[in-house]
Amino acid sequence: MSEEVAELPIVAIYADESCLGNGREGDNPGGAAGVIEYLDARTDRLTRWDFWLSEPGTTNNRMALRSVIEAFTIISRKGQRFRVLFTSDSQYLVKGMSEWIYGWIGRGWRRKEGEIENLDLWKQAALAVQGHRVEWQWVRGHHGHCQNEYANDLAVNAARDQSSSSGAATSRFDEWLVEQQKTRRKLGEPAPFPSQRVLKTSRPIPVTVPSSV
Repeated sequence: MSEEVAELPIVAIYADESCLGNGREGDNPGGAAGVIEYLDARTDRLTRWDFWLSEPGTTNNRMALRSVIEAFTIISRKGQRFRVLFTSDSQYLVKGMSEWIYGWIGRGWRRKEGEIENLDLWKQAALAVQGHRVEWQWVRGHHGHCQNEYANDLAVNAARDQSSSSGAATSRFDEWLVEQQKTRRKLGEPAPFPSQRVLKTSRPIPVTVPSSV
């Protein structure tokens, strides 16, 4: 890791998606959501923000991509750059952003097997992550990962209510965790903030996406 990258502050993002009736014919409402974590090195204080959004007719894959676009739009608003640990239970998203996208861009946004599904959102996601260095981490969904389960609940609620946070909102993670413990939902301990680990960041995505995507 270069010295410049090592000096970037770290942000952890846990995102998930939901599509009610995914795969059925007709319009299926969906939601995307996540929790953003930042540890202030000066005060050792961990701060969390939530985000969520919805679409009236969508798919799980589209909402997974929307989670990336929304999260990186939020953390980029003040022009800051970060090292980011982005955690999702979508292999489509994680493999796409860490592996497939480089080949697609190298072939002019084409894949060997034909057209790229959700091309508009892949292009937006590629633009959104510019300037950041990201480790894309997959976790198994509905397996008790605390922040992933929280993001899932936010996404399901957004899909059901067709709501949006319109950017970052003060997180309710702590209150949610207390509620889950009362119901004896099987959850692991919250994943620790990754300040003590070396992030295995993917190489930067080439800047080849036109502004009009």
